[in-house]
Amino acid sequence: QVRVVESGGDLVQPVGSLRLSCRASGIDFSIFTVEWYRQAPGNQREWVASISFGGRSTMYADSVTGRFTISRDNAKITAYLQMNSLKTDDTAVYYCKALTQTTYWGQGTQVTVSS
Repeated sequence: QVRVVESGGDLVQPVGSLRLSCRASGIDFSIFTVEWYRQAPGNQREWVASISFGGRSTMYADSVTGRFTISRDNAKITAYLQMNSLKTDDTAVYYCKALTQTTYWGQGTQVTVSS
């Protein structure tokens, strides 16, 4: 059974940091590209960052470039999103997507940035 599970969401103050995790079991994680998306209330889901299956290539949305870092540890079947200098606009449910020719989504983890 395939499971994609995000964790690490929390309430954090502006300029704070969080690290999200995405653990994908039941698949050969090492051949999947991993992407993070987020969806704020009333907004469409938006792409945040991507990492290639080997971890050598990463891409970021302009809104998070320089503040967020995506990484992965294939031995731990887990991808990460390190989020620094958080802003209130970063408040959203964050989703992980694992994809090759098939796509798997997690259920999301809530990140709230508020003072």
